[in-house]
Amino acid sequence: MSFNIRLPNPDDGFNYWPNRKDMAASMIRFYEADLVGVQEAFRSQLDDLSELLPPFAWTGVCRTDGTTTPNPDNEFSAILYRTDRLELLESSTFWLSEHPDEAGKKGWDAALPRIVTWGKFRDKSTGKVFFHFNTHFDHMGKQAREESARLLLNKVLEIAGVMPVVVTGDFNAQPTDAPIRIVTDPGNPHRLTDGYFVSQMPHHGPTGTWTNAFLFPGMPGQRIDYVLVKNGVSVLKHAILSDSWSGRLPSDHLPVWARVRVE
Repeated sequence: MSFNIRLPNPDDGFNYWPNRKDMAASMIRFYEADLVGVQEAFRSQLDDLSELLPPFAWTGVCRTDGTTTPNPDNEFSAILYRTDRLELLESSTFWLSEHPDEAGKKGWDAALPRIVTWGKFRDKSTGKVFFHFNTHFDHMGKQAREESARLLLNKVLEIAGVMPVVVTGDFNAQPTDAPIRIVTDPGNPHRLTDGYFVSQMPHHGPTGTWTNAFLFPGMPGQRIDYVLVKNGVSVLKHAILSDSWSGRLPSDHLPVWARVRVE
């Protein structure tokens, strides 16, 4: 699952995080997600989800300083994982910049530091090993998004090699925009594949993921959140989840859910 949970902004009022957290956790639980790549997550939100979802642990660091310590701008692109199903073998984070190993670096024309957190996992039920990469591209910098797409592809190849890979993220780009065309370029042997198009069961739910300040999904909507795969990962089902409780959505982004199989 890819889930931009929106930061805890008191100005959201009715949609403030304390009013949404139970629903967000319930959706993760009900749809039986084993892995969740979250975006815009503050440390306090990760702590809330850990409390509400006891089988889950998380891995990741703050985008501004590379630590797990709460601070005023402490967004994480963390990965939540079920400890009863998955064993975390290794994890790290790199920055989407010209200096990916330097914490807090902004890249190109980005407005903010942006990161990719990844984990190497073993499925306890099958013994199969795979990688999960989770990211949140910049919302302002056009060059930054395009260069981030190229860097992501290169780092996935460098880190995972030929191992199975799942990538989740808020790319702040629609399928026809350059960043998504770069990562899914059919002419690139190291490309990622958009789960929306290759799901064995037809896609379920709305076609857009961004609800524009908690407005209910309309048409056409913007699909800017993704589950992508490569190297022997099959997508069995794919959905954009528009669940609501009493007129409240879980976030200003709809979560993207996929059932995948590591071959």
